[in-house]
This record gives sequence, C-alpha cells and structure tokens, in this order.
Amino acid sequence: MQATIHGAVKGNTFYGLQRERGSSRFPCVRHTELRSAQHINQLCCSGLILSWGSMGAELARATSSMDGLFRSSAKSRSIKSQASGEDLEDSAPIIPERKSSGTVLPYVGVACLGAILFGYHLGVVNGALEYLAKDLGISENTVLQGWIVSTLLAGATVGSFTGGALADKFGRTKTFQLDAIPLVVGAFLCATAQNVQTMIIGRLLSGIGIGISSAIVPLYISEISPTETRGALGSVNQLFICIGILAALIAGLPLSGNPLWWRTMFGVAVVPSVFLAVGMMFSPESPRWLFQRGKIAKAEKAIKTLCGKERVSEVMQDLSGSSQGSAEPEAGWFDLFSSRYWKVVSVGAALFLFQQLAGINAVVYYSTSVFQSAGIESDVAASALVGAANVLGTTVASSLMDKQGRKSLLLISFSGMAASMLLLSLSFTWKILAPYSGSLSVIGTVLYVLSFSLGAGPVPALLLPEIFASRIRAKAVSLSLGMHWISNFVIGLGFLSVVNKFGISSVYLGFSTVCLLAVLYIAANVVETKGRSLEEIELALNPAI
Repeated sequence: MQATIHGAVKGNTFYGLQRERGSSRFPCVRHTELRSAQHINQLCCSGLILSWGSMGAELARATSSMDGLFRSSAKSRSIKSQASGEDLEDSAPIIPERKSSGTVLPYVGVACLGAILFGYHLGVVNGALEYLAKDLGISENTVLQGWIVSTLLAGATVGSFTGGALADKFGRTKTFQLDAIPLVVGAFLCATAQNVQTMIIGRLLSGIGIGISSAIVPLYISEISPTETRGALGSVNQLFICIGILAALIAGLPLSGNPLWWRTMFGVAVVPSVFLAVGMMFSPESPRWLFQRGKIAKAEKAIKTLCGKERVSEVMQDLSGSSQGSAEPEAGWFDLFSSRYWKVVSVGAALFLFQQLAGINAVVYYSTSVFQSAGIESDVAASALVGAANVLGTTVASSLMDKQGRKSLLLISFSGMAASMLLLSLSFTWKILAPYSGSLSVIGTVLYVLSFSLGAGPVPALLLPEIFASRIRAKAVSLSLGMHWISNFVIGLGFLSVVNKFGISSVYLGFSTVCLLAVLYIAANVVETKGRSLEEIELALNPAI
C-alpha cells in the first residue's frame, strides 16, 4: 500500500495523511482522505478549558509565595550532595514562606501570550485549509496544501535556533518584542494573501515567530518564577499552548457560513502579537540576565518589582554567589559541545528526542480508528475521552510538579506510556485477547495520553531552563527545542512508511521499548530540581566554577 504525507507533524498531530482503500494496516479506514488535523487537535485539547479551576488554585498559591523567587540556601550543601551522588532535593533546605510586596503573575501572563500564539498558529490551518485552498485555486493540489502546512514547521526550526542567541544578546523582554515582528507580518500576509506564494511566506514568518516563542517563553518564566512554584507556573506554558490550539478550532466555526472567514482567522493573530510586544515594554527583564551583563542597578530594580524591596539584598547575594557574575565571555554554540557542558546539554536534547520517539503522534492519530474498532463512532465521544485524560494528567502534573518533583513525574510518565504501548501492541496480536481487543485498545490509548500529559509532555520544557547554567541557558534551550522540531518533522515524514513495512503492532512494540529506554536514561542522567533556586542548581551541577 502506498501512503504519502502531504503535510507534516504539528505539535502532537499528523497533517495531511493520505491512505488508500482496502489496506489491512488500517482496518477502520475505508476511504482515501486528505486528513485535517482538526479532530486530532480536539482530542488533545478538548475540555482543557475546564482545568482553569485547578490551575487557578496553583496560580493563587504562586501569588502567596512570591518571596521564594530567589531563595538563599546552603550552597555548600548543594555541592556536597552533588559530590556524593545525591539528588538535589536530598539537601534542599526548608525555608518558611514570607509575604512579599513583589508580584510575578502579570508578567507570566504576558509571556504566555507567546504560548497562546504558538498554539494558535499551529491550529489555525486546520479548519481553514479547505477554504483557503479553494480561494487560492489550489484545492486539487495537495502538494501545495502540504507546503502551506509544513512550512510553519520549517520556520519554527529556524526560530527555535535563533531565539536563544537573540535572548542572550538583547535580553529576554527585547527578544519578545522582536519576536512580535515575524508574528505580526506573518499573520498579515496570510490574511491578505492573493496567491499561494504569499501564503507560504506568511506561514514561514509565523513559524519563525512561534519557534522563537517556544524557546524564550519557558526560559523567561523559569528565570522570574518563585522557586517553590516554578513547576506550576512552568506547566501553565503547556496549558496556554493547548488553549491557543483550542481557540483556533473555535475560530473556525463560522467557516461553514462564510467561506472567506479564513482570512479573519489568520488576521486575528495580529492582536495578541501586538499585546505581547506592548506588554513586554512594561515587563521586568530577567534579573539573572541583567546581573550577568553587569547591569547591577537594573537587576536590583527588577528584583524589587518581582520580589519586593525587602528581598533585594538577599537575592543579589544569591546571584553573587553563583556564576552569574563571572567575567567569562558569552558562550558560543560550540561551547555547548565542550566537556564542561555537553553532558547536561545532551540530557536536554535526549529528553525531547525520547518525547517524540515515544509515539505520541501515532497514538493520537490512530485514536479515532481505535475507538471505532470498539464501537465508538462519534468523534465527539473520542475527543471527550482523550481530552479528559489530557486534562486529568495536566491537572495532576501541575499540582505535583513542585511536590513530587520533575524526575519522578518523568519516570512515572514514561513507565505508564511503556505499559500502555505494550497493551496496545498485544491487543492487535494476541489471539487470546481478540474478543477484548476493542476495549483494551481504548483503555491503552486513554492510559497512554494520561501518562504522557503527566510528565513526558510538560516536564522537558520546564526542566531544561533549570538544569542549564546561566551562561549557556538560552542557547542550550534553543538547541534542545530545535531537536524537538527536527525530530517531529522527520518522524512525521517516515512514520507511515515504517507502519506499512512492519505493521502497527510492531511499531507500537517499538514505541514501548523506546519508553523503557527513556526510563533507564532518566533514572541515570536526570537530576531532581524541585525546591531549588536556579543558582543552587547551577552550583550543584557545576561545582568547579
């Protein structure tokens, strides 16, 4: 059977997958189709807005504990714990909370506009593709439609690599403002395109914009967030990405009555882009970046805004005790591969590689077929089941991120994903399970999505800015996210060919093996960072500096 990909992978979805009739590999698919990702994104994001209540509790907790932004601690104990092979949390001091006159939530909210735009640009093409294709005269040209979809990924790859360099050179807030340029121009070109060439250029610029956002949003949030709520606030980034995708799907509802509405769908993205640029004009720069640049007075002012004036001297002492104020020159790209940094940089790249190789795209894509095999014909019901699993996992992860810890959630997540993949594989092959294959497939799919959203989904983007030293943090985050986009694209291109050759059951078994390898890798190489300030983590992981 021939199967071609006219699009690319988008986030956790496959675009533009075309399958032939009568294939034994796809028992529940009975006709050739150019598949929109609208339903798939609904599977990932349906009902996410219901989690606002639980996330509100986390944000309220963050408001009451702003004093922990840069907690001082016994750094000598951190170094000792690293030398003795203990996890970082084993020596984490318990510091009582104190009320602070600073606040961080408004600035996290402004940064999350970048996350919303990330999700929106990923999802906006779903419902609009059919209508814009007719308007631009390419409704019969699936190759050009695929280019409109996949060009965004190409731009995102470029943007993710450049975002770190820009953040190091100009600062975090200035980079956000610069990022608004391709976001605004790209959205405008897409909304006003009269030919496919303009549309592709607009999508490329939008991709560059979301690529930069994917790098600097988690970086900025991690550097300004309180230590004890950094996990909860970091997971908000993932939630807002899904909210952006959901907003794009909702924006497409008027299309059936107004075929030209697709232009409005693209054009409306200009508004949050402008708000992002304006909001960052009034947001404090990362105190860590300012201190590293020797801008002491500005760093103190930013700390006063974020932590309150009563914490300025304490935080400055904390920064002075780390490598933030060293006279080392700015790290270059080749420094990431030096013996000093390579081990921790490789951890970041590996986490995103494992995230993609673990099979999330395959599970979400085949979920409709799996549910149909179990007698669930309704797309809405399928969306509700998988969406509920996603919401539950995200909610639990947000509440446990600063209690259970990042490493623990990763281990639990990948272990659950391995077991779920094994169940899915066996449900297709074991004859003894044949009478229950439909039910087992649904259970395996829901458990997999639940496990993924518990750790493998939200944790990597949160953990990486924590474990990277300040000197390399921005570039290392960009490199890791570049690995995410590249592996996402490559897996999307080759996935169906592998399925055609080996069968979906064997592929699921391979995904299960990858998840088990991820568990072993994480257990041996990933450190726990809960309850530690970024300075403490840096000193513990780099005791010689």
